Amino acid sequence: MTPRDMPSHPVVRAFVDAVNAQDQQALWAVLAKDATVIDVGTERDLDAWVERELFSSHAHMEVVRESSDGLSMTARFHNDIWGDIDTVWEFSVADGTIRRFVTGPG
Repeated sequence: MTPRDMPSHPVVRAFVDAVNAQDQQALWAVLAKDATVIDVGTERDLDAWVERELFSSHAHMEVVRESSDGLSMTARFHNDIWGDIDTVWEFSVADGTIRRFVTGPG
């Protein structure tokens, strides 16, 4: 599988596509109403985290590797806060939405 084919899980792909397009409406559509985020081992306020880490800092993700189920991945991540960093992401998906995601340096 090439990076162009990843992520293979459609919900995770929608998340990555929304981040890369800086499309807030699309991102919130793929996140469950009660979704949670764990960043570097700490649960964060989802609304504030998404705004700071993804949108106001112009985030971009390039998936490098993924698990066989497409719910975990390694990505090159860039935003105006952290610059370029390698990150890991794990997603919990139910009913077509992301219920939880965990991220941190990889």
